[in-house]
Amino acid sequence: MTLSTANTTAKGRSMKFDVKTAGPAIALILLCIIGFSLNPAFLSEGNLSNLLTRSAFIGIIAIGATFVITAGGIDLSVGSMAAAIAGVMIIIMNNAVDMLGTGVATVLLGCGCSILLGIGAGWINGVLTTKGKIEAFIVTLGTMGIYRSLVTYFADGGTLSLDFAIRGAYRPVYYDSFLGLPIPVWVFIVVSIVGWFLLNRTAFGRYCTAIGSNEGVAKYSAIKVDRVKTITYMIQGLCVSLATIIYVPRLGSASSSTGVLWELEAIAAVIIGGTVLKGGYGRIGGTILGALILTTIGNILNFTDLISNYLNGTMQGLIIIIAVWLQRGDWGKAKASKT
Repeated sequence: MTLSTANTTAKGRSMKFDVKTAGPAIALILLCIIGFSLNPAFLSEGNLSNLLTRSAFIGIIAIGATFVITAGGIDLSVGSMAAAIAGVMIIIMNNAVDMLGTGVATVLLGCGCSILLGIGAGWINGVLTTKGKIEAFIVTLGTMGIYRSLVTYFADGGTLSLDFAIRGAYRPVYYDSFLGLPIPVWVFIVVSIVGWFLLNRTAFGRYCTAIGSNEGVAKYSAIKVDRVKTITYMIQGLCVSLATIIYVPRLGSASSSTGVLWELEAIAAVIIGGTVLKGGYGRIGGTILGALILTTIGNILNFTDLISNYLNGTMQGLIIIIAVWLQRGDWGKAKASKT
């Protein structure tokens, strides 16, 4: 009798977990139905291509944020970091034209510098948080202001524009497609696969989860907490640099408004996907769905006049608040069941 009850309880828990896991996918399907009912053009090839491409930028950054949040951290600087990296990339490529010309070599130089800058910026956030013993919220809030002011300074309060001659070689990174999918979407797919494997199939992923669950216990378990947390910020910086690389050819410019609210969108995508904001549990698959959900909501707003497009930030903020509130409810139930 006891064994039967235990089995029933276990089945109930697994069913509850499955429903929770499938929640973002169900929400995305419902949004697509709503979008199509409002305007059949929602499911047109052109609109779906634009939707996936837009999701790629936030999705790539959100995958990096999944590692940071799973390990108990937070990074508010990603949007400003992207703007600063974009600005420096443009400056480097423009200055390299005389030496390397306007071909692929100049583009590769800019992309390489972007990756180094992203990893370096992530390392700074990580070291200040771990070795400096400063709260991640404070560190990344500070670096957010620093990076945003740097790009404003580089642009002298205006806009940094990529040399028009370079755009011919760089343009395919954003506008070309492969097997029917835009290049940014392929980058998103590759980053997603690597991120999923790293979080779910490696010791590093288990360390991130352990640190986010209980940092003190993780230290006693011989996990090098400072190193792991610093690496999560470096992964975040790398993801920001990759997103920037595929974003720059879209407009060919960078300014103080580049990347505004990207940190909000990235965190929202992570939380919607089921990653616990307090750390200790992360889902790359959920983050991917979260990015698609956010982009779909924005896309639907473009098809209807019910809500102004200028209220996208409001919608994202509300989504974060509701998602975290729901998580607190789950944690409260979990605590009650333990006691």
